[in-house]
Amino acid sequence: MPAPADTDAYLATMPEPQRQALQTLRRQILAAAPGAVECISYGMPAVRRHGVLVWFAAAKGHCGFYPGGQVAAFADRLTGYQTSKGAISFQPEKPLPPKLVADIVARRIEQDEAAAAARAARKRR
Repeated sequence: MPAPADTDAYLATMPEPQRQALQTLRRQILAAAPGAVECISYGMPAVRRHGVLVWFAAAKGHCGFYPGGQVAAFADRLTGYQTSKGAISFQPEKPLPPKLVADIVARRIEQDEAAAAARAARKRR
């Protein structure tokens, strides 16, 4: 199956409960990342500035939020959710709290800005 052309095409293929949950997550991410743009990365919807900040997707039994390795930094706020090093799984009926999403995205923006500044500094040398 070819990768979707954009986030809307990806979401159009999802069953209703997951589509609604991911639409809500999408809005939260974009609100927390002014100036960011949507893209498809690794076959999943993603949001990027200089680099990809976060990804999100649907799986057979859950939705996933992939915040670039930031799960451990927010572990105390993720009790009740299944997590791994780079993923947070949630059920459509139990979405991630908006404040948590905003805080994770803000941290990823800080990291993205620092990485972009470091790349620019290396180019100037």
